[in-house]
Amino acid sequence: MKPLRIVFMGTPEFSVPSLEKLASGRHPIVAVVTKPDKPAGRGRAIQPPPVKRAAERLGLPVIQPQSLRDTDTHSRLEALQPDLFVVVAFRVLPEELLRIPRLGAINLHASLLPKYRGAAPIQRALINGERETGVTVFLLEPTVDTGRILRQRPVAIGDDETCGELAARLAVTGAEELAAAVDDIARDAAVMIPQNDAEATAAPKLTKEDGRIRWEEPAKTIRNLVRALNPSPGAYAVWKGQPFGILRAAAEEAPAPGDAAPGTVLQADDRHGVRVATGDGILRLDIVQPAGKRPMEGAAWVRGAHPKKGERFE
Repeated sequence: MKPLRIVFMGTPEFSVPSLEKLASGRHPIVAVVTKPDKPAGRGRAIQPPPVKRAAERLGLPVIQPQSLRDTDTHSRLEALQPDLFVVVAFRVLPEELLRIPRLGAINLHASLLPKYRGAAPIQRALINGERETGVTVFLLEPTVDTGRILRQRPVAIGDDETCGELAARLAVTGAEELAAAVDDIARDAAVMIPQNDAEATAAPKLTKEDGRIRWEEPAKTIRNLVRALNPSPGAYAVWKGQPFGILRAAAEEAPAPGDAAPGTVLQADDRHGVRVATGDGILRLDIVQPAGKRPMEGAAWVRGAHPKKGERFE
């Protein structure tokens, strides 16, 4: 098997296990392409993206283009004479870039394609209460997440697993499948299976408004939203005119009292925490984050804010 010259493209923490896995293998990574450094955190200090930090630790050259369409970026990548682009959680590549590598470009996606095509496959799967998801390695085409499948592996979703927890597991599983797919291509043994577009579902990017809790929905639906948006962008309610983050919650099967409108506090004590009426069932608030505060247990919020039974979230 002749080693392939790889250009790796990625930015967030999800991409790092794939970069590390490939860097430990037989195929040389001739460059790592990632987004530019940007302000982050409370102090808004300039911070490198996770993939850049990993690449520097591994001694790999880094390219951080402002645009993927400028001629300088195209020339730099062409000069590397790559055999393959490997893309994990990066931008949509312009068609002219896809023509540079001799063997094309492959991508790791955090779903069992064609299900959950789009920017938020993990969050959307959790919002919908899925019990299984997975990873897919596929050949990139100009249209988003539609290319032929090289490898897939299903992954069960834990009952209380958050998006952050599930993403960490999928990143490791995906790295394994990605490395295997690169070896398949190098051996000229890759099997490419077309996607069935009739089975496709969408996973569009989430907005802040998607995170707003609607108390008239069932407790299980709200609890899935809370899981899906932890750690980012976060599910939230409104308490006395201020945003009120809910990081972990549990749906209880006991019905709420018939006269309790959705969003009504049914219980608030410093031992058992907070329970809120929903459109169907009761939601227990386990970890919350009031405006301007750090995350805390629901019981700790009760001790500090003294919410009363019968008060309502807006």
